[in-house]
Order: sequence, then C-alpha cells, then structure tokens
Amino acid sequence: MSLEAGGSGVIPQDPTPGLKRLWRYAGPHRPQVIAAVTYTTFGKVMDVVPEILIGAVLDVIVRGQASFVAVQFGITDKWNQLILLAVLNLFAWIFESLFGYLSAVTWRNLAQTMEHEIRHQLYSHVQSLEVSWFEDNTSGGLLSVLNDDINQLERFLDGGAASILQVFWNIILVGAMFAASSLLLTLLAFLPIPIIVAGSVTYQKRLQPLYGRVREAVADLSAALNANLSGIQTIKAFTAEEREAKRISQVSEDYRVANRDAIKYSSAFVPLIRMVILAGFTCTLVIGGWLVLNNRMEVGIYAVLVFMTQRLLWPLTRLGETLDLYQRAMASTHRIFGLLDVSPVMKEGVSPLPLPARGEVSLDDVTFGYGNGPDILRSITMEIPSGESHAIVGATGSGKSTLVRLLLRFHDPRSGVVRIDGIDVRELTYAGLRGAMGYVSQDVFLFHGTVSENIAYGRQGATREEIENAARSAEAHDFILDLADGYDTIVGERGQRLSGGQRQRISLARAILRDPAVLVLDEATSAVDNETEAAIQRSLANVTVGRTTVMIAHRLSTVRDCDRIWVLERGQIAEAGTHDELIAMGGLYAALWRVQTGEAIRVFASEPG
Repeated sequence: MSLEAGGSGVIPQDPTPGLKRLWRYAGPHRPQVIAAVTYTTFGKVMDVVPEILIGAVLDVIVRGQASFVAVQFGITDKWNQLILLAVLNLFAWIFESLFGYLSAVTWRNLAQTMEHEIRHQLYSHVQSLEVSWFEDNTSGGLLSVLNDDINQLERFLDGGAASILQVFWNIILVGAMFAASSLLLTLLAFLPIPIIVAGSVTYQKRLQPLYGRVREAVADLSAALNANLSGIQTIKAFTAEEREAKRISQVSEDYRVANRDAIKYSSAFVPLIRMVILAGFTCTLVIGGWLVLNNRMEVGIYAVLVFMTQRLLWPLTRLGETLDLYQRAMASTHRIFGLLDVSPVMKEGVSPLPLPARGEVSLDDVTFGYGNGPDILRSITMEIPSGESHAIVGATGSGKSTLVRLLLRFHDPRSGVVRIDGIDVRELTYAGLRGAMGYVSQDVFLFHGTVSENIAYGRQGATREEIENAARSAEAHDFILDLADGYDTIVGERGQRLSGGQRQRISLARAILRDPAVLVLDEATSAVDNETEAAIQRSLANVTVGRTTVMIAHRLSTVRDCDRIWVLERGQIAEAGTHDELIAMGGLYAALWRVQTGEAIRVFASEPG
C-alpha cells in the first residue's frame, strides 16, 4: 500500500530534499537546534583535550625541564607539571560530561517535541481530508506513517544528528592538531576520509530506494495486522486462523526480505571503512615512528598523533550506523511530508449556519457517483420541511445511505445542490453543517471508555443529568443501570462488551444529547431484535416531535408513520407519499410492504398449483 498512490487527495511532487524540508519545518525550534549544536561542539572539544594531555604527560616524562609545560608555565618540577596536567584533565572530563549531558538532553527533548508536533499536525491534517480519501487508503498504512515513520524520524533526531556533528568536529579539531604537527602525517591520516565520504555517497544512493521499499513493506504489514485484529471474530467463525497466519507470515516475510536487502548494503559499510582506517593508522604509526627515530619529531607529539589518528578515523566506523538511521529517517520523512502535502479535493465552506437552525433539507436535481464509477444517484429532487419526519426506502443498492452521506457532506454531488435552511452545504463550515445534525448509523462505533463518556461524545461538557435524560429518551437508562458499574461501565473497544441493541440505543442517546435540528438515522433498527426495535420506535416517537428527521430504513414497519416516504429504485425516486398513499398506488412500495408483512407469501400459497 502506498499512501502516495491513489486516494482522492493529490500529492504534489516536491523536489525539496528531505533534510532541507525537515530543517524548514523545524524553524520555530532553531534556537534549540543551535543550543544543541553548541553543546555538542563544546563537548567534542573537551573530548579531544585528554588526548593532547597524554602527549603532554609523555613530553614531561621524556624532556623534564625542557617540556612544553615547563616552557609555557614556568614549572620546572616534573611532579608539579604532572599535577597541573592532572587538574587540567579533571576539568576537561568534567566539562566534557557537562556538555555531553546538555547535548543529550537538548537533542532528545528536541526530538520528542518535534515528534509530538509532527504527529499532532499530521493527525489534524488527516482529519481534514474527506471521507473518500479514507476509503481509498488502508488504516494500517496510515497508522504506519503516524506511528512507525514518525518514530524513525525521532530516532534520527535523538542520536543521528548529534553523531554527524561529532564526526564533523572531530575531523576539524583533529585536523588542526595534525596540521600544526606534521603536514606529511596530516596528508597520510586524512587520505582515507575522501574514500569514506565517496563510499558514503555511493551507499546513500543505493540505500535510499531500499529503505523506501522497507517503509512500504511495513505499511503493508501494519495494514494486514490491523485488518485481521479488527476481523478476529470473522476469522474464528470461519476457522481461518491457520490460513490468516500463513497470509500474515507471507506479508511479514516480504518485510523481512525488504529489510534484508537494505541490511546487506548497510552492514558491508563498516568493514570496508575499517580497512581504510587501518591503512591511515598504519601510515601514522610507521611514518611517525620513523620521524621520531630520526629526531625529526618529539615523542610526545608522536604519541598525540597516534592517539589522534584513532580519534580521527575510528568514529567514522559509526558512520554506517548513522547513515542507516539517516536513510530510514529520510524515507520516513518523504512519507510524512507526502501525507502532509495531500490536499482535500472538497473545500470546506466559510459560512456558519445561522442559528437557530430550522432544519429544512432539500436536494435539487442531485446526481452522484463514487470516483470514476457510474452514477449511484440520478436527478434526485427532494424537499424535507422543518419539523417533519421523512423516510427513504428501497432495495439494497438503491442509493439510500449514499444520499445520507451527501446530507452530511461526506461527498459532493457531481451535479445539483444539497441545501440546509436554503443554503448550499458547500458554502457552510463543517462545524456549522454537521453541528446541526445528529447521526445514528447502522454500524455503531463506540469508543473505549465508559457509557457516560460515549453518550457525552454528542456534546462536550454535558452534565450527568443531561446524559441520563438523553439515555431515558433513547430507552437506554434501565439497561445501563443493570450494567456492572452503571454509567461508569467500560464498554470495551468499539463497544464489544455490549450487545448490538445496547450499542444502538447508546448511539441514539448520543445523537439526542446533541439536540440537533436534523436527526439522521441510517438503518438504525436493521440489526436489532424486535424488543430493541420496539424500544427505539417508542423513543423516536418522542424525540422526533418538532424535529426534522431523515430515516433510512429497510424495515418498512419503522417508517409507516412518517410524514413522507421516498422510494428509491436504482438511484432514482420511483415513488413518494405517505404510507397509505403508497399502498394505494400499488407500486414498488406496496410490493415491498406485501413481502415484509408476509401477504405476498400468503397470496402465493393460496394460488392453485
């Protein structure tokens, strides 16, 4: 699954490199970045000082009163010279530890802050995308960006950025020491660095597409796991555990193979660097020793340069690990900013809905289809006056639920206009439009929390009394009190600890608490038993009084008292009228009514055969 492919949003092709884009994004945090860079730099300076002091100690032991310390500080006694060097070494270690601590704290806090802000911005941005985008992209792929990709970026900011700086300053500081001591050894010691840099660039180009495939593979794995965990009851019901285990194993194997290809290249980097480092270290050891034996270099300087060569080149072995972090982070950065670059095709309106909302709903010659597919609704014209209850019925696939999605503006029609209170819904803010509606769907979604929290989701800040009144209106109060902890009972993920009828009534209470101008019921009683249906019918008889209600129904018995019933057939309005009027017409509605009440079966049985 690629979030860059498909979907109703379009991802612009941004040529800006990931690191530059990340730096641009980190603008508000640049003072913190500068502080972290400063601490890392001073820490590296202090890290080099002990190596210099080792050379000074050898110089004191070998040359005594002619040592560098004696000449510069006027201390002739060897012991006192060593004491001075020990004190300097103590301070060097203390400051190195201090700056190391400040560097680690600053980088890590920066990483955590940016991780939080990117995840928050990314999630907020994703919520702004239209429903059709979510239908075209898997939730597992989306979760892999929101979780795994952002975590990869955090790991790089936490350790990789500081490591790159340390290598940079290590080369500068050690290079300065070499240049001040011997140009010949400087040349020999630094000779491996261009080779390492060239190798790094080559590996970077090879690793970039490999880690891109790794990110895609982990998205596929997340999507598969998410889908299977959500459908675990179906898997068990069809005894498909072994089959699904094999399928997940195959997806996981694809992820392992993608990682294996990347690991093959990234792991070979360090051994190659070690061989190059060995050449540089050997040159310093042999050529420097020859210069000392021929009295062309002091032994203290030679000792410093030997240590410095290791100090210069050995950290470069971590370049492979750092490069690995960098490539993973840049692959993740591409996916993160790619998702941020998705633009909603539907633009939110700017006008609020005038309050109080009357709840007048109308559709004027509306035609709609999904994506590039055929028309699902064709030339729908419908008027729903304020305060009336209207039902939309029809066979499966006739377009009933699609019509509701247009009312909520989950989609825009291909042609025609949907209005509420005479205003085109495309001109309204989402808060203004949907704030005037209460929605109860066939597939009830409850959040993992208490019963009262799920009901209060309909209106933030609702009091306990208001929550209970809404539950009474939905005829849910009595069964809620019978639960283990009443209104404080945890419903479980998606409300799995409750029955379907209980979930439906809590969903209705949530909509009632919102006190909407328009109540939209999408097959609210299709999946409940007769007792629950009767309870919901009683509650609807009360809460729909004086409130515009749009009911999508399969069971015609639930809509017979509506002010008007609209019958859809193949995306068009076939009939409209009251229950009695439609029965009298003897058309499609009457035929459906006869089937559902059993009259058609009785007629068929009474015919001579």
